[in-house]
Formats: sequence, structure tokens, C-alpha cells
Amino acid sequence: MPDLPRITVITPSFNQASFIAETIQSVLGQGYPNLQYLVMDGGSTDGTLEILKRFEGQIEWSSEKDRGQADAINKGFRRASGEIVAYLNSDDRYEPGALLAVGRYFSNHPQAVWLTGRCRIIDEQGQAMRSAITLYKNLWLRLGSYRVLQVLNYISQPATFWRRSAMDLTGLLDENLHYTLDYDLWLRLGTRHRLHILTQTLASFRMHSRSKSRTGFQRQFDEDLEVAQRYCKGFPILLHRLHSWAIVTTYTFLTR
Repeated sequence: MPDLPRITVITPSFNQASFIAETIQSVLGQGYPNLQYLVMDGGSTDGTLEILKRFEGQIEWSSEKDRGQADAINKGFRRASGEIVAYLNSDDRYEPGALLAVGRYFSNHPQAVWLTGRCRIIDEQGQAMRSAITLYKNLWLRLGSYRVLQVLNYISQPATFWRRSAMDLTGLLDENLHYTLDYDLWLRLGTRHRLHILTQTLASFRMHSRSKSRTGFQRQFDEDLEVAQRYCKGFPILLHRLHSWAIVTTYTFLTR
């Protein structure tokens, strides 16, 4: 088997002391032999720094004021030494064996530029929730279609990895975006490269009372539509509007 590529994982952090230790352990616990792990903290005041100090020598971290999530992640990308890169938010986690599966796939498929897998949704206690939404995204994921991606974002950010060299053409994350910085990057990557898909569950996305996707889903889908309009016009945008309306209606019902 070819040598495993170096993987850089970046975790943006700001006042997530409740979850960040679990996030870090989920990365380090992978036992991946060629890993760079960067935690880019925005100046937390809730005990996060004390947690980061516990992992000295195992992670690279810094803490300074930033301009938001995208800025923190971009700082990490500029420091990345891995051939493969990804970011994992400070309340999410990788599933066991995720990085090894990703590293092996890229080694065995040198033509692959970006790769995604399945992702669970979990609650504050780490228990699976909203399985119907997970199933819905997995159904679209099986198609791996760029046309479908223009209508709905079926790609789970915590379970997605790509070659750092691809960003030389696509650029870094758009720091003006608050909710859909990942979707914007997927659409840029998708214009140039085919999405590769693993059917393995690679990560878990956490929903909790302070998460952006739980407190601002209407604003999220407004921004989602704005991003889609950058890359397509006409009928796909009409379908995108209809799909967003259906999802927002569903989310409103689920959060009552």
C-alpha cells in the first residue's frame, strides 16, 4: 500500500470548553501516524486554554483575537503542512478509524482531490438524533451530483477532506460568510473536481443550544441561497428556493 499522506486537521475554537476536549481526543485517538493537528482559538475566556495546555506536545495551538470562524480556519490553512486538509469544529468529533480510511483512500486514488463520507447528528450528550435528516442527506450523497449540490447542500462538513493544493486555485474560505462558508467552498471545488464518496461514517456533527445551525437556521438558509446564486442561475435556483422553504418549515416544526 502507498505511504499514508500527511493530514492536517484544523479546529477553530471560541469558548467551547464544554466540548473541545472531546473533539481533541477524537482526533488524537485516531492514532493516525502522519497527522498535524492545529487548534486556532479566538481568545477564549471560559477555561478552553487550560484544556489546550493539557494537550501540549500533541497539538499545535494559538489563542488570539480573530475576525470569526472563517478567519481562524484560514489561519490554520496557512500553517498547514499536510497534503490533505480538513477542519473540525470544536463541538464536533471524528468517528474511530476515520482518518485511516481517508488516508488510505487518497493513497489508493491519487486522482481524487476531495472526499466526503457520512456524518451523524448528535446531541449534547453524544447520542444520535434527527436520524431522518441524516438518512435524507445520505440518499442524495449516493448520487454525488454537482447539479444536486447547486440545489441543496448534502455534503457534511465534518466528514469532508481535500488536497491542500486544490486551494491554490479555489482560494481560502470566504471570511464574509457566517453560516455557509463550507457550502461556498464545495461549490468552488465542484466546478473543477469530481467529488469522491466513502460510505463509512467519518464524523458526528453536534447540535446543542448554542450551535449556529440551531439558533439561526433561517439566516443560514438565506445565506445558503445567496451562495448558490454565485454559481448557478435559472431553474436550479428556483429548486433551491423551494427546497430551502421546505427545510426551514421542517426545522421550525422540529424546534417548537
